[in-house]
Amino acid sequence: MSAAVIRLRPYYYLHVLDCNTNITRVEQGPKTFVRKDHENIVLTPKPMINIPPRHFCIIGNPALYNAGQVQLMNDGQAQLQHGEKEVRLNDDWTTPFPLHPGEYILKNVQPLVVVAPQQALRVKAVRSCIVNGMTKIPGDEWLFCGPGTYIPKITEDVIETITACVIMPNNALKIKAKRNFTDKDGTVRIKGEEWLITKQGSYLPDVYEIVLGSIGARVLTEKKALHLKAERTFTDVYNVERKAGSEWIVTNEDAQTHLPDIFEKVMGFVDITILSPQQYCVVLNPVGPSGPQWGIRELRKGECQFFLKPGEKLEKGIEEAFVLAVGESLLLRARQDFDSGSIGRKAGEEWLIEGPRKYIVPVEVEVIGDKRKAIPLDDNEGIYVRDLATGEIRTIKGQMYRLGTTEERWSKQLDPEIEQLLSKTGYRGQGHKHQVVKRDPFAAVTYRVPHNNACQIFNYKNKVSRVIIGPELIMLEPFEEFTVNSLSAGQPKQENMIKSLGMALGPDFMTDKIVVETSDHARLSLILAYNWHFEFNRDDAKECEKLFSVRDFVGDACKALASRVRGAVALQTFDNFHKSSSEIIRKAVFGKDSEGVPKKTLKFHSNLLLITNVDIQTVEPVEQRTRDALAESVKLAIEITRQSREKMASHSASKEEQIARDDLEKQKIRDQANAEVDREVLVKLKAETLSAAAIGKAKAEANARVEEAMIMADAAVKQAKQKVKAKQIRATARLEQLKRRQEQQIEHQKGLDKIEIERAKKEAEIETRKFKDIVGSIGPETIEAIARAGPEMQAKLLEGLGLRFLVTDGTSPINLFNTANGLVGGARS
Repeated sequence: MSAAVIRLRPYYYLHVLDCNTNITRVEQGPKTFVRKDHENIVLTPKPMINIPPRHFCIIGNPALYNAGQVQLMNDGQAQLQHGEKEVRLNDDWTTPFPLHPGEYILKNVQPLVVVAPQQALRVKAVRSCIVNGMTKIPGDEWLFCGPGTYIPKITEDVIETITACVIMPNNALKIKAKRNFTDKDGTVRIKGEEWLITKQGSYLPDVYEIVLGSIGARVLTEKKALHLKAERTFTDVYNVERKAGSEWIVTNEDAQTHLPDIFEKVMGFVDITILSPQQYCVVLNPVGPSGPQWGIRELRKGECQFFLKPGEKLEKGIEEAFVLAVGESLLLRARQDFDSGSIGRKAGEEWLIEGPRKYIVPVEVEVIGDKRKAIPLDDNEGIYVRDLATGEIRTIKGQMYRLGTTEERWSKQLDPEIEQLLSKTGYRGQGHKHQVVKRDPFAAVTYRVPHNNACQIFNYKNKVSRVIIGPELIMLEPFEEFTVNSLSAGQPKQENMIKSLGMALGPDFMTDKIVVETSDHARLSLILAYNWHFEFNRDDAKECEKLFSVRDFVGDACKALASRVRGAVALQTFDNFHKSSSEIIRKAVFGKDSEGVPKKTLKFHSNLLLITNVDIQTVEPVEQRTRDALAESVKLAIEITRQSREKMASHSASKEEQIARDDLEKQKIRDQANAEVDREVLVKLKAETLSAAAIGKAKAEANARVEEAMIMADAAVKQAKQKVKAKQIRATARLEQLKRRQEQQIEHQKGLDKIEIERAKKEAEIETRKFKDIVGSIGPETIEAIARAGPEMQAKLLEGLGLRFLVTDGTSPINLFNTANGLVGGARS
C-alpha cells in the first residue's frame, strides 16, 4: 500500500514488512499507523478472527502462545509450528485475534457439530491418540454417538454421519461385516459375513458394519405362496433342514408372513391354481414324498385348488373339459396301453367318442385335432374327404356328413393364377359382385359360369375334359382343373393380356390396328373393328369342345384377318384405296362366292368363330410424304376459294393504297413542323399506310413492321422524355446547389457581420469605459484647469496624457460626435 498513514479500526490488523531487516510484524488497531520509507504493507487491513460461542476454526502453521501472548524469536518474528494444525474454540479465544505472518485459515469459523439422538459420527484416527482410555492408531475408526456436541481434534477426522435405522414389525435389517470384529451382542463376525437384525426398534450400525438394506416380510394369502431357494445348507425357522440348492414353497398354512432368512433366496410368488368343475389340468413332474417324480404326468380334475411346487408345471395350462353336443365327436389316440372301462386300448390306437357328453382327457390319451362337427351340405356345397387308410379322395355334397375315424378333410391346391381368378369372381349377393373372396381350401371349388359364357374343365386323372355352357354352377372334383383362357388385347394385339376361366360366346366386337402398304408404296395405319360370335350347337359335345381348340381365338382371328387385309391393299393404289377403302376391306375379309359376289360372313371352322361385320374406324398415313399427298387434294379446293378472295382483296387494297398515299403526303407536310412528340403519330400513320398497301400479300409482315415502328417510336419518345427529364434534373440540381451555396455564403457573411458588430460594440464599450476611467482619474479640477490654459498648453497636456480632443468654452461651437470619435480613436491609438 502506498499510503503513508493508515487508520486501523478496532479489531483490525495488518502486516508490515521491514525492508531493512526483512521481518514482517503485525500492527493491531485501534491506532494510526504511519508507514516509514523502509516499510511495505504486505497485508491490507483485515478484520480479526472472531469465534462466537459454540464455534471453532482450524489454523494452519499456528503460532506459539504463552499466557495469551505470542512467543517471539530473537529476530522479533512470531514463533510458528510449521506443518501443524490447531483447533481454536471460543472457550480459549474469547476475544478476536489476528493471524501472524505465516499463519493461515485451514477451516473457516463454523459451528460445532451437534450429534442428535439416534445419530453418530464415524471418526477415523489420522494420528496415534487415546480415546476413552483406548489407544488408537492411524486408520482406526470408531463412533461418536449422540446426543452430544463433537469437539474436533487434529488427531482425527469425521468421515460421515450415521443415522440409526428403524426396524419396523415384519422387517429386518441386512448387515455385512467390513472386517473381523465382535458385534454388540458379543458375536464374532468374519469379514464378508452377512446376518439379519430382526429386533424391533432403532439400530445404530457399528463402524465395521455395512447396511445392505431393509428386508420386508412377505405377506402370504390364500391365493399366493412364496417360492424360496436355499443358497447353503441350514435349518429354517420352521425347524426344517434345507439342503443347498433345494427349493420349496411357504403357504398361508405355514405362516401368515414370512421373513426370508439370509440364506434364503426369494424366487418369486406362486399363484394358486383353481380348477372349476368344468376344468382340468395335467401336471408334469409332480412332487411326491421323496421329491419331484421326473417324467410322470398327473391328471387333476376340478373342483379343486393347489399351489404348483418347485419343479412342477402345467403341460398345457388349465384346460376346459370337452362338452360334446349332438352331432359332435372327438378323435382320440392312446399314448400307452390302458383299460378304458371294459375296453382295452393299445398304444397308438385311435377311436371316436360322440356326444352328447362331457369328456375329460386322461393322461393316457391325447386328442387329435379339434372337435369334429357334422357338416351340413347344401346341393350346391361340398367338401373333399380323404381316407387315410386307402388314400382315396372323394367329394361329398348335398348331405349331412360326419368324418370317420380314418377320414380327414382334404385341401385342394390350385394354381396361383386360378386362385387369383377365382378370388376376383367371387359373389356375395346382390350389389356386392366381384369382391375379393378368400377361398376355403377344404371346401369344394365352385365357379359360376356367367350367361352366354363357356368354361372347360379337365380331369387329369381320367384325361377327359368337359365344357359347361352358362349360366351354370361348376363344382370341381378332386382331380379336376380349370382351363385358363389367355387372350390377346390392345392395339395392335398383344398376347397373354387377358386371363379368364370363362370364355364369352358373343356377339361382341374386337378392334385391331394394322399397318398396310399400297402398290404405290403408301403405308397406312388402319384401326378395324370386327363383330363376332360363336356359331355352334350347344347340345353337340364335339362342337362345344371345338370352342377351346384355339387357345387365343382373338389373337389368331386378328392375325388371319390382318393378313387378308394387307394382301388386298397391296394390290391397290393409294388413290384407289382412298376412294373405295370400305369395299376393298370387306372383300378382303369376307371374300367372294363362286359368282363373284362379296360374302357377308366369315367362319373359322377350327373353333366355330363367325365374323359378321367389319368397320373401318380410322385410316392414317404412316409416312409424312403420304400425309402431304393426301392433304394436297384437300388444299386444292381451298386454293381456288383463296384466289378469288385474294383478287377482291387486291382491288380493295389498291384503292386503299391510293387514299393512303394521299393521306401520307398530307401527313408528311404536317408532321415536318411538329416536334419530337408528333413524330410518334407520324410513325404510326406510316405503319398504318404501309399495312393498308400490303394488306393482300403480306398482312402479317406489315403488322410486324407496324409493331416495330410503334416500339421504336415509343422508345424514341421515352428517350426524349428521359433526356428532358435528365436535363431538368441536372438543371434543378445545379440551381439547388447554387441556391444552397449562396445561402451558405449569406449565412457565413451574416455570421461574420454579426461577429464584427459584436467586436465593434465591445471595442466601443471598452473605449467608453476607458474614457470614463481616464476622465475619472484626471478629475474635474484638472479638466477645468486644462480648459483655462492656453491652446498650446492644452495640446501639450493632452498629448502628454494621450488625448486628442479639444475642450472649449461655451462661446466656441464644437461637434460633440466628432469629439467622441476622436476620443475613441485617440484611445485606440
